[in-house]
Amino acid sequence: MEDGSEFSQSVAQIVQRLRGSSLHSQLERQAKDCLHRPEIKLESLKEDVRNFLKTSGWEKKLQNAVYRELHVQLPTCRPKAPAEHLKEPLAYMRKAQASWEKRVLKSLNSMSTELEVPLARKRPAAEQKELANKWNEMGTDEPDLSRFRPVYAPKDFLEVLISLRNPNHDSCEDVSTRSHWGLIQVPLNVRDVPQLRKAYSELSLSMGQLGIDDVGNIHPDLFEGDYVHVGKKVVAEQDSAAAQQYSRRGCPTGLRADLWALILNSTNQPQDVMHYEQLKAGVIQHGLLVDNLVYKDVKLTASNDDYYFVFEDFLYQVLLCFSRDTAVLEHFKYNSATPPKSFVHVGDEERAVVYPPNGELPFRRSHQFQ
Repeated sequence: MEDGSEFSQSVAQIVQRLRGSSLHSQLERQAKDCLHRPEIKLESLKEDVRNFLKTSGWEKKLQNAVYRELHVQLPTCRPKAPAEHLKEPLAYMRKAQASWEKRVLKSLNSMSTELEVPLARKRPAAEQKELANKWNEMGTDEPDLSRFRPVYAPKDFLEVLISLRNPNHDSCEDVSTRSHWGLIQVPLNVRDVPQLRKAYSELSLSMGQLGIDDVGNIHPDLFEGDYVHVGKKVVAEQDSAAAQQYSRRGCPTGLRADLWALILNSTNQPQDVMHYEQLKAGVIQHGLLVDNLVYKDVKLTASNDDYYFVFEDFLYQVLLCFSRDTAVLEHFKYNSATPPKSFVHVGDEERAVVYPPNGELPFRRSHQFQ
């Protein structure tokens, strides 16, 4: 009975999330438009509409959306437990995370005060025009960013991780070989070797891996040709689950963009283009203090990297728009982190707003995680 109840709750959550999505409105529009088609009969209306959505590819799009939602929804068990307990069940972890988030936000506010740079400001008309004109060549700029520093250093974060201790763990036990395995000693339940082998069976030496020489009994060229052929079929089917399963054994370069778009259920619809243009307009109209951190991060790392330097302009465009994208805040519904908030007016807690708008403070080499 409990399994049935959990399943019903999962279905209800997914339906609720999809009901307000653009996919839902598109499905409704397609269903209404198909009513004028000659093959749609009144006596079998429901079945005919369903068959139309299936043959026209909309059923597959719905399946992909459901598959994505299954990976991001919160556990449905223990409905009386607070949401933050479901996202992170360990109290000492929640406490450490909250302390770290306050520390990072304090560092950002201190930098704003010391440098007398506002967290956000409207750009003058001349600056807006200049930024719009050089949008595709922002890498040519050489602003003085020496005053700006990362909100935290990697060493600071490492020290926090090292200091983590489970209060229920007996720290008085005799020193053993286990206590010397690493700096971070948090007793967490992890998979053992047999479980890892089962979870990552595609990495077995007996199975072929794209880009790796030890492909078992199959000649590398033959394996690659056959694997790419299968990949094209996966892309043609437009199935997110199949794309994810296929990519576990390697992702062909020529199919990488299509496969990742399928795995992430990412589309390029007119409304997506419009959303990007709105974010771009937000970057041009308003400057954020964190923009300087993005510039400095990309300048110090990507512009001098053999693999990333050709994408420098794209990194600026993506990261600056990403910092304004409030859709990213959905991530915090199933993640234990809390979006940082700052004040429009100091001391006025009622006017606290998420800062930056996407809730993600940039950190050193953050561009490599986008």
